[in-house]
Amino acid sequence: MREKILTAIDKNSKLTAKDLAIMLGSTEEEVTSILKQLEEEHIICGYPTLINWDKVQCERVTALIEVKVTPQRGLGFDKIAERIYKFDEVQSVYLMSGGFDLTVIIEGKTMREVANFVAAKLAPMDAILSTATHFVLKKYKEHGLPLVEPKQDERMLISP
Repeated sequence: MREKILTAIDKNSKLTAKDLAIMLGSTEEEVTSILKQLEEEHIICGYPTLINWDKVQCERVTALIEVKVTPQRGLGFDKIAERIYKFDEVQSVYLMSGGFDLTVIIEGKTMREVANFVAAKLAPMDAILSTATHFVLKKYKEHGLPLVEPKQDERMLISP
């Protein structure tokens, strides 16, 4: 039941306990209890809304920053990741395999603001060896949901 609830609200966090109970053939009280338990266990960490900022008159720049770090003795990558994710600009931090250690995703109002974040806050940290910043030019899909509307075929049908 827990996984079914998680799967349902992963796609639509607006579903109420009543909606979920109907979908899953359960009671509203049971679903409410499970949701409370999932929140207490920090399995559910929040209920964010997916917004297509390209359709709003609000300038935003998203950047993906590859970060190479020196892991700290006894703490590995966790302590440096924690220092990074505490910055307001940071949306996500991931430990990676491959050519770099962490992926940091940030949002700013301008490219200059992102560059200032990297230069003034991220790069000066003792454990940071190097960074590479990539700017997102267009988002097509996020959190499993498309952000673009499918284009209509505007060709005329010609029949014999």
